[in-house]
Amino acid sequence: AVEFGANWLDFRRFEKHNAVDREHFPQFDNALRQAMFEEPIQFLMDVIQNDRSLRDLLYGKHTFVNRTLAEYYGFPSDQLNDSKWVRFDNADAFGRGGLLPMAAFLTMNSPGLRTSPVKRGYWVARRVLGEAIPPPPPDVPEIPSDESKFGDLTLPELLARHREHESCAGCHNRFDSLGLVFENYGPIGERRSLDLGNRPVSIEVTFPDGTTG
Repeated sequence: AVEFGANWLDFRRFEKHNAVDREHFPQFDNALRQAMFEEPIQFLMDVIQNDRSLRDLLYGKHTFVNRTLAEYYGFPSDQLNDSKWVRFDNADAFGRGGLLPMAAFLTMNSPGLRTSPVKRGYWVARRVLGEAIPPPPPDVPEIPSDESKFGDLTLPELLARHREHESCAGCHNRFDSLGLVFENYGPIGERRSLDLGNRPVSIEVTFPDGTTG
């Protein structure tokens, strides 16, 4: 779960993750970071030790939490403590369940004061789907590092501009949509309906195969 799973899914170094702006997100303390790191490990251990279906990784409606993580996710936590991890069923009612909406993955693929559909989508394409994605060209235009400073544009609109560049479109068309579906999770994996600039977030996308969701 740790050596294979954490290296496969690229969260092995999350225990030392320091890209979060803790002044803006004071709730992201060391205890929460450690709990986020432990969640996928507990989930993978359960799949491996109990010979569960691999489909649970993507489609499971449960996860594993201690008190710190349960409180962060908004789960009932009165009977929990931080020394014991428990399975929480019906996590989908709280926007969780399976690997993809785990806070560790959402946080490690966000650059501080904004989300990154590019990083999140690339992570899904590369780590989960196993696609080979070439590195970006050196002249890629930068996106502002703070969501509150996007002006009148939303992040999906800024990414649409990236896809207008021929050198960017090929790859961005493959994975931007895979990241945009997580826009209702903020920079530290928190559920949200507004971004940091108080603009409504949208998760309506067109996937590479032409389907919408």
